[in-house]
Amino acid sequence: MSNIVKKISIKLAVAAGLVALASPAAFCQALDSSPAQVSLTATLSEALTISATPGAVSFNLVSGGTATSSAPVAITTTWVLSSARSTVALTGWFSNAAQALSSGGATPVYIPTSEVLGKVGSGTYTAFTQSPTGSAPGAAGASLVMFTQAINSANVSSNRTDNLNLEINLASQTQLPAGTYNGTLNLEAEAL
Repeated sequence: MSNIVKKISIKLAVAAGLVALASPAAFCQALDSSPAQVSLTATLSEALTISATPGAVSFNLVSGGTATSSAPVAITTTWVLSSARSTVALTGWFSNAAQALSSGGATPVYIPTSEVLGKVGSGTYTAFTQSPTGSAPGAAGASLVMFTQAINSANVSSNRTDNLNLEINLASQTQLPAGTYNGTLNLEAEAL
């Protein structure tokens, strides 16, 4: 045999050996397990929050006149609701209609909610004299609805910021004694 024929024979033998080694794996079918299943549950809970800035405002009262608050209160209402909800409402309220602000002391003098007025945006000033209906937050004769927002699929998860301007109108209380009067305005949102 010539060297060329020997080399070709050796190469063919090596190639045949490689094919023989590779053939069983190449011609076997894949073996698959049965599938395992994992159930997924994802929950997005409903949420309704509000924040108010600043947390305190002051008034320079005017005997027999009207005083405006030192700053408007920016109220941000944020919600993530179920599709069963139809409305979000924001209410401001005092705990007692006759005593929105008090001078304190042994014989306190009061400023009633009828003399405390609020306005959201470009609306008109309205006294905190509404009474809550249904499950709405607030106290009888000491509340004011700031807004009512319809909820639909486009805003089921949303937020809004409203500026609340406040006044104290002492036109009907011309004999209010000088002093410092303190009170707390509660803000609460409700989703229906």
